[in-house]
Amino acid sequence: MKHSQNPYLPLYEYIPDGEPHLFDGRVYIYGSHDRPHGTKYCEGDYVTWSAPAEDLSSWRCEGVIYRRTQDPSNAEDKMQLWAPDVTRGPDGRYYLYYCFSFYPEIGVAVSDSPAGPFAFYGHVQYPDGRVMGDFMPFDPAVLTDDDGRVYLYYGFSTKEQPLGGAAEAAFDPSKMSQEERAKFEQRRFAGRPPMVLSEGGMAVELEKDMLTVKHTPQVCIPGLKLAQGTAFEGHGFFEASSIRKVGEKYYLVYSSQKSHELCYAVSDRPLEGYVYGGTIVSNGDIGLKGRQTPVATVGNNHGGMVQANGQWYIFYHRQTNGTEFSRQGCAEPITIAPDGSIAQVEITSMGPCGRPLPAQGAYSAGICCHLTCPETTAIINYRNPALKQTPRITTDPADETAAQFITDIAHGTKIGFKYFDCQGVASLSLELLGSFKGTIRLSADEAGQSVYGTARADLEADAWSMVKLFSAIPDGVTALYLHFSGAGKLSLRTLVFHRSQEEFS
Repeated sequence: MKHSQNPYLPLYEYIPDGEPHLFDGRVYIYGSHDRPHGTKYCEGDYVTWSAPAEDLSSWRCEGVIYRRTQDPSNAEDKMQLWAPDVTRGPDGRYYLYYCFSFYPEIGVAVSDSPAGPFAFYGHVQYPDGRVMGDFMPFDPAVLTDDDGRVYLYYGFSTKEQPLGGAAEAAFDPSKMSQEERAKFEQRRFAGRPPMVLSEGGMAVELEKDMLTVKHTPQVCIPGLKLAQGTAFEGHGFFEASSIRKVGEKYYLVYSSQKSHELCYAVSDRPLEGYVYGGTIVSNGDIGLKGRQTPVATVGNNHGGMVQANGQWYIFYHRQTNGTEFSRQGCAEPITIAPDGSIAQVEITSMGPCGRPLPAQGAYSAGICCHLTCPETTAIINYRNPALKQTPRITTDPADETAAQFITDIAHGTKIGFKYFDCQGVASLSLELLGSFKGTIRLSADEAGQSVYGTARADLEADAWSMVKLFSAIPDGVTALYLHFSGAGKLSLRTLVFHRSQEEFS
C-alpha cells in the first residue's frame, strides 16, 4: 500500500456519513455529499469512490450513482439526500437505502453494479402498502445476513446538546419558516405520520422484496432517556446506524448522544440483545486516554467499519469551514481484540494506511488533525458567529476545487499533524499569507515542551509566500505542532520538507 492521508479522498471532495463496503475486491464508499462552502447538509447528489482492498490510497471516482430527483417524493428537488447505505441483496443486485431532509420515509434504489448507477425501486412499507414513516425513519443501515435474511436499522433520538438550527426547527413548528411550515402541513395533509423522535436505534427485518417490513420496528439500542441506568448511559443512541457482521457477532456502530463519537454495541442476534462496547472514534479525540478538551471543534459524526485485505478500519468524518455543512471523510485502522472489543483510536493525518507520512516534499495544511485556539468551542453551534472567525480549514469560495488552507490563524492557535517520519530533514518551509508579527514554534507535542525550533515571523504578504522557518528536525517518527504567538492573522496553505539546504530558494 502506498501512503494514504486524512482526509483519504482528494481534498476537493466532501463525502461525509461514509459507509465502506467490500464488494468483489474493492472498497466502495457510500455517503452523503456536502459542498466546501455549503449552507445545508448534503447539497449534492450521491457519488461513490472505490479503491482496491489492498491499497486504500488509490481511490477512483465512480461518478454520480443516484440523483435526488430520481425519487418521486422529491421530483421538485426541494430536499437533500442524507446518509445512505448499500447491501448486496439475496438476488445478487445492489440496494441503496436513503432518506431525505427529515422526510418521514426511507427510499430504496437498485443497481446491477456496486458502482451504480442506481434506479428508483420504491419506499420501505408495511405489508398493507403504507409507507413506513414511524419512529423517525432516518440514516438507514442495512445488512444481508449469511442466510439471506435482510435487516434494516435506522432512527434519530435525542442528544446532550440542543439540536439547534434546522434540526431544532424540524421538530417545533413554531420555529419553522413559512416554507418549512408549509412542507410540514403538506406531509400531514398527505396522511404521513408527524415526525417524532425515536426512543433509540430501531431495527426491523425486511421481506425478500427488500421493501416490506415483516413486523413493527423495535428499539435495539437505547436513546438518551432509555439508556439511563444501563451500560449505555452517557452513550445512548442519537443517529447514524451502521451494521456489520463479524464472525457470528453483530456490531452496530452509531453516533451517540454526544454526537462527535462513534460507539458500538455487540449482539449474537441481529435485532436485539445488544451490549454496549465502547467508543471507537471521536472527531475531537474526546475520551481518548481520558481527554476532555477537543483537538478541534467537534460536530456530528457518522461512519462504519470494513475489513479489507485482513485489516479492519473505521470510517468517520470531520468538519471544515466552521460549520457542519462541509464535512470530509477520514479513516483509521482499528483492531478487534480476541474478546471482541475495540479500543478507541486516535484521529491522525495518516489515513487508512496507518503509517507515518514521509517527511518529503509538500503537504497541504488541510491534513492537520489538531486545530485549536483559545476561543475554540467544544461543539459546533450554528448560531455562534465566532466559528467564522476562529482558525478553520477552508477553500477559496470562488473556486471549490482550489487548494485547502487554514485561515484566521492568530495568537494562541495550535495546528498539529500526526505523524511524520522525519529522516534527513534539513529544513521546513510554510506557505503563508497575511499580516503577523510574533513567533512560530515547532514542537513534537501539543503542550509545546519538546521544541524543534522557534522562528521570528514578521510577515506582510497579500499573496501566498513560501517562508523558510525551521532548520533540521531530528530523525524519527514524530508529531509536528505549530504554535503561534503574536499580533495579526495568517493563513497557512502548505508545509514543505527539504532534504538539503539547496532545495529551498
